[in-house]
Amino acid sequence: MVLEALEREGVELIFGYPGGANLPIYQRLPGHPKLKHILVRHEQGAAHMADGYARAGGKPGVVFATSGPGALNLVTGLCTAYMDSVPMIAITGQVNSTQVGRDAFQESDVIGATSSVTKHSYLVTRIDQLPRVIHEAFHIATTGRPGPVLIDICKDVQMAEAENVPPERLEIPGYKPNGHVDLERAQAAAIALGTAERPVVLAGHGVLLSHAEEALREFAERAAAPVGTTLLGIGAFPVKHPLSLHMTGFMGTGWNLKAVQNADVLMMVGMRVDDRVTARLADFAPKVKTFIHIDIDGSEMGKNVRPQIEVVADAKQALKAMLPHLPELDKGRGTWLAQIDAWREEHPLRYAHSNGHLQPQDVLIDMYKRCRNEAIVVADVGQNQIWAALWWNYDRPGLFLNSGGSGTMGFALPAAIGAKFARPELPVWCVAGEGGFVMTAQELSVAVEHQLDVKIVLLNNFSLGMVRQFQDDFYGGVRSQVDLTHMPDFVKLSEAYGLPAVRVEKFADIAPAMDAAERTKGPFLIDFRIDPEAKVYPIVPLGKSLNEFWEAPEDA
Repeated sequence: MVLEALEREGVELIFGYPGGANLPIYQRLPGHPKLKHILVRHEQGAAHMADGYARAGGKPGVVFATSGPGALNLVTGLCTAYMDSVPMIAITGQVNSTQVGRDAFQESDVIGATSSVTKHSYLVTRIDQLPRVIHEAFHIATTGRPGPVLIDICKDVQMAEAENVPPERLEIPGYKPNGHVDLERAQAAAIALGTAERPVVLAGHGVLLSHAEEALREFAERAAAPVGTTLLGIGAFPVKHPLSLHMTGFMGTGWNLKAVQNADVLMMVGMRVDDRVTARLADFAPKVKTFIHIDIDGSEMGKNVRPQIEVVADAKQALKAMLPHLPELDKGRGTWLAQIDAWREEHPLRYAHSNGHLQPQDVLIDMYKRCRNEAIVVADVGQNQIWAALWWNYDRPGLFLNSGGSGTMGFALPAAIGAKFARPELPVWCVAGEGGFVMTAQELSVAVEHQLDVKIVLLNNFSLGMVRQFQDDFYGGVRSQVDLTHMPDFVKLSEAYGLPAVRVEKFADIAPAMDAAERTKGPFLIDFRIDPEAKVYPIVPLGKSLNEFWEAPEDA
């Protein structure tokens, strides 16, 4: 019943790990004509693979785990998906219904443990619930604001027999995703932005989730409004577009932050407006007269910034509804765009080129040349993530995947594997630091087993780089527990897993190593020994406003 329900929902791939409480389901998997199962090496890896699969392919990822520690190992992956609004279905085994609450072997209250990191959850204690529950779960995970849904199935339910009756209709009391746009508010938003002297649009992950990239571009061009993106919104607007402000937030580009802080109308589309975007909230966009917030989740309205105009709607639908109401532009907009161009010249992205060490930006610039605007790039968390985001250079919407809201180290490798399963026709590059990489490095076995063409760019500075930078800059220079010099030889580790790898320490060796990776069919790892003192710039000091961002030194 479980597998047939998954098949009806269009599932083709399952990431999982068997155990005592889900063996009845696994008993039915061998030889299934339409469902392929990927055996992971850790349940957290399974959740991140399902996450990457969903982000890259647009379909919900599915993950299996057993009870107790197996189910609890999913929590980090569920939180990652929940914070970033990624559709996922987690199906976990549970002890017999008669043993629930009695501390049976490998029992855990997985519903209680995951209630804060799932959109919804079910404990299935009767077999007649199964078809309806699975159908509802997919509907909830993929409609409105997407998110993970967990289904915990007692073992005796898995072993029971009953007639499989698929649900004929869907009725979920209290669950009514918003499917329309308030046209009056859309018109008011369009007029406010169109008549502004200094408009700015900030786009988040919701633009990508609603496939609103083209609608956003058309809107921005017609309104002559510059567009920045959040970290999760990268790819929503072409970086090379004349109206692009690139990334916003406390590690955003200098010209973006200048524009946000001097705007008179700020429209925020498909984003949470969290602390990483606003920095010190009291000083966020102080010259704005009209905040416009467009998001499918009404609970985000006013949570951090109180908008004057709220549009609770899907980003694509909202932008399309606003387009006809944009007024004819006056000639004053050119002054604002010229000012932004001046800020772009005054505050460029820069870095040290010749201090005797390999710089991470040199590595990423070479990698992005090879991406040719079409590769999926999956970044981990930390300095590597921000470097990869700031130097992402696609001139059309593309795929840049990373853990935003949760900031989960260890995300990149399994998520890249999931992305490759979802989009086998596209190149996939995985960018990670050595600290995050070793947290899920066991999933190299999956990449090798399935000969997945994932290229791993390891930016190795033998330290917890972002923590070190914060300690240097904001905590008196006291470096505490950031030394990672005692790490594996990543070339030997890769070879032990069965994939080729090389080490690079000089600029001249970047291109030959990348060439070798591209020539190789299957996974390939490059251990780049980068500058151990490299830092991320720009950056807003902790507790400061966006106006107070620091830039790379002038000699960089």
